[in-house]
Amino acid sequence: MIVYGVALFSACLLIGLIAGDALGALIGVKANVGGVGISMLLLIVLAERFKNELNLESASGRGIGFWSAMYIPVVVAMAAQQNVLAAVSSGAVAILAGSGAVILSFALIPLINKMNKKS
Repeated sequence: MIVYGVALFSACLLIGLIAGDALGALIGVKANVGGVGISMLLLIVLAERFKNELNLESASGRGIGFWSAMYIPVVVAMAAQQNVLAAVSSGAVAILAGSGAVILSFALIPLINKMNKKS
């Protein structure tokens, strides 16, 4: 049932947001630091664990798969709430970090393609 997917999705999101707030408080930042990423990783790990225990052809497995796929648009929507203008106007570090991540991601594409061809 899709309800199991919603329950897993909700639990991962809540745990991730709490962990992100705790991490932010730990490093002295008044913001959620990595909560969405933590919840995404937790959802991936738990979905894989349940995939082995549940029959993915069942309604429960399809519900978990559906909400795992829906997580990407949720992350995009949450990232859209960030104040990009304030980050860019505060200095060049934000621009360099973002550009560096994009360039590194593009540079890794050929390596990933070579790894897929070998296997």
